[in-house]
Amino acid sequence: MPLLGDRFPDMTVQTTAGTMELPDAYAGKWFILFSHPGDFTPVCTTEFVAFAKRHEQFRENNTELIGLSIDQVQAHMKWVEWINDTLKTNITFPIIADGTGRVAKQLGMIHPAKGSNTVRAVFIIDPSGTIRTILYYPQEVGRNMDEILRTVRALQVADQNRVAMPANWPNNELIADGVIIPPPTNETTKATRVTGNNMTCFDWWLCYKEVPY
Repeated sequence: MPLLGDRFPDMTVQTTAGTMELPDAYAGKWFILFSHPGDFTPVCTTEFVAFAKRHEQFRENNTELIGLSIDQVQAHMKWVEWINDTLKTNITFPIIADGTGRVAKQLGMIHPAKGSNTVRAVFIIDPSGTIRTILYYPQEVGRNMDEILRTVRALQVADQNRVAMPANWPNNELIADGVIIPPPTNETTKATRVTGNNMTCFDWWLCYKEVPY
């Protein structure tokens, strides 16, 4: 299975929006590929509604969504229709129909100890096609979509500013919405690492600054 920092593997997938080539279909954009255990299941339905209600927020951050399960495309389409009609929520992102389990197995989404369906996996891929985040949730725990959106934003701010993000950013208990400046790697840089110059330091190895986001 691919790991963090690997290029997302090239693959042709069948989706509710037709055949797609990944990751090329999202070239120049971030995208989130997430799997769910099965169509017409309670927790998965709440997750799809939650993703759909935040789809525009993801798009505002140059990020697209694409789902996956080992159901057939007809089941996906019927489920989307049911969500649209019954829950008044439009699912505006494609869903991969991985009926053979080929994609799920390649991406490590099937964990035998948790059954034969896909677990709740999340892959965040950047515009160059590189895997930046991998998350796994058990079937009995629905995901927090705000945390996934936060992760995308954090990665983008980190890339744009060459910084690291503290715990719970942008609501960190020590530095609020500040971002962490990488620690120095030599004595010369260490000697100049003091509060000032657009940074605040607890010590030479723990400094932060404010950046727009």
